[in-house]
Amino acid sequence: MLIKRPSDIASSEITSEAVYKDRRRFLQQMIGLSVAASLGGYLSPVQAAYGGKPLTYSKAKEFQLDEKLTPYKDVTSYNNFYEFSTSKQAPARMAHTLKPTPWNISVEGACAKPGNYALEDLLKPQALEERIYRLRCVEGWSMAIPWVGLPLASMLKRFEPTSDAKYVLFETLYDTEQFPNQRGRVLDWPYVEGLTIAEAMNPLTLMAVGLYGEVLPNQNGAPMRLVVPWKYGFKSIKSIAKIRFVEKMPTSSWMKASSREYGFYANVNPQVSHPRWSQKRERRIGEWGRRETLMFNGYAEQVAHLYSGMDLKKNF
Repeated sequence: MLIKRPSDIASSEITSEAVYKDRRRFLQQMIGLSVAASLGGYLSPVQAAYGGKPLTYSKAKEFQLDEKLTPYKDVTSYNNFYEFSTSKQAPARMAHTLKPTPWNISVEGACAKPGNYALEDLLKPQALEERIYRLRCVEGWSMAIPWVGLPLASMLKRFEPTSDAKYVLFETLYDTEQFPNQRGRVLDWPYVEGLTIAEAMNPLTLMAVGLYGEVLPNQNGAPMRLVVPWKYGFKSIKSIAKIRFVEKMPTSSWMKASSREYGFYANVNPQVSHPRWSQKRERRIGEWGRRETLMFNGYAEQVAHLYSGMDLKKNF
């Protein structure tokens, strides 16, 4: 057998790193589909909505960042997901207990089309897009992530909210077998969050079903989560199972746990300190040192008008 030495191989014969990675991802996807077939057609509802194919999406040019992305391995191994654990590293190890298929969304309250919707049915008519958003957590760390999803407004409009819908309430799935830490008393389960109807309909607010071009991993909130990039991360509720349109401001889980520390709005604001630490600086995961925290996490131009005339220290 003829064996070539490295010096014998022309540069034109060497597979580029980009092509190698594309081929590797393609093979991983094909293996995943083969495994799905062997398991009797097991597919996530996101895959099912798109015929079992990899996520198809366009890049939203107006929602890109000229910043270095947080590596995929960090995005998927350093997570706040208290339904599994209060540790940042544990959810990636424990999230196999979550079964994101089948997945239904209960829609309730002040809307013309309430009901119990299969997630794939909600996604089928929608065009997905990739948006690169910052995510800033109240503990002081941040990431820059390429999310794949659809504008929350486009989903909510399907339910035809009425004029009584002043707020939108979201709930995470409550299932102690899938989420073992719900057996404990860290929070009053299920996890509840809310937005004003204007915040929910803002073009920035994203219902995410993927990241880095792939279906959301369990530990990142599969199969569907919110991304509200100008607010602290706890507002971006994961594994959503219920949407309710309401007239009065809902009490979110962290408000109920400690209203002195966590308010309803939770806008990223370096001028308003958490009672136990400053919010003026943040640590970008994967980087050394700290950087200045931006007002509204850098999205002031798009969202500051939502809070015109509001005392942001009182309404934190």
